[in-house]
Amino acid sequence: MTTTTRMQPIFEALKESGPNVSDSVSRISLLAHVLDSAITIPGTNRTIGIDPLLGLIPVIGDAISAALSSYIVWEAKQLGLPSWKLARMIGNVAVDTVVGAVPFVGDFFDLGFKSNKRNVRIVLDHLEKTGRLTPKVIDGTAVRVDEFTSPRLRGEGFAPEGAKRAKPKAERG
Repeated sequence: MTTTTRMQPIFEALKESGPNVSDSVSRISLLAHVLDSAITIPGTNRTIGIDPLLGLIPVIGDAISAALSSYIVWEAKQLGLPSWKLARMIGNVAVDTVVGAVPFVGDFFDLGFKSNKRNVRIVLDHLEKTGRLTPKVIDGTAVRVDEFTSPRLRGEGFAPEGAKRAKPKAERG
């Protein structure tokens, strides 16, 4: 019995199970986050990923970045996205790769053009519209908390009973 014959039931079971949508979404979301926005620039609210950092390595850095970005497109194909959406995703990767290959200018472009996040958004929108992925909703009741109902904001604080309280500046005189 050959190895292929012995492994046939396993291959068929994997083929039948197909890609698990939530697992695929988790994988591509994590990859997009790492590539586009994993690191917060100190002192700002801007984020960068390893994509612009890879772009600093001449030639091979952009090739590695394009290969990692192509994985998201491959996952989208496995999830059954239509060819026009796949073409749009490939276009995003191509623009990121071509412009990113230009020294210095491409690295600054990579800071603002987050192609992987765009591609994940295309996948999520498609899956939500087709009903294969439901938006995350928290069960429960929302309660509005007014800032004026908080004891601390009214100056009452949370001191234990019997504790002496400092008078507000206006009353001290």
